[in-house]
Amino acid sequence: MWLQKEISLKPRSRGFHLVTDEIRAALDEPMQIKTGVAHVFIQHTSASLTLNENADPTVRADFESFFNHAVPENEPYYQHTFEGSDDMPAHLKGSLLGFSVQIPITNGRLNLGTWQGIYLCEHRNRGGSRRVVVTVHGE
Repeated sequence: MWLQKEISLKPRSRGFHLVTDEIRAALDEPMQIKTGVAHVFIQHTSASLTLNENADPTVRADFESFFNHAVPENEPYYQHTFEGSDDMPAHLKGSLLGFSVQIPITNGRLNLGTWQGIYLCEHRNRGGSRRVVVTVHGE
C-alpha cells in the first residue's frame, strides 16, 4: 500500500522547530499500514529536515548557534546575494542537513525513539509556510 500527503507547515521564525505532532496529525496516526517506511521530504532549498532531541529545547538553540557559526552570512565569496544575506547560507545549511528523513512505521505509527523528533530547520529570517510531502509505503 502507498499513501502520499502534502502538508503545509505554518510559517516559523529562523531556527529549529519540532514538527513531529503536525506530521503525525496529517497522517491520521494510527495508520492502516502496520509495517513500513515514511519518507518525509521538504519542497524547499532554504529549509531542511532532520531528526534529533525532542525534549530539551536548548538542543535546538545549540543547533541554530552551531550552523550560524559554521555557515556565516555576508561572506565576500558568496555570489548568490540578491535575495538577502540569509539566503545563500540557507541553501548551504539545507544541503548539509538534507531535505528528507525516513522513519520506520510499526503498528501504524511512526517508530521514533523515545527522545527523537522531526525538526523543521528554518534557515531564512522570514521563510514563510513550508510544504512537506510524506510518502508512506508498507503493508
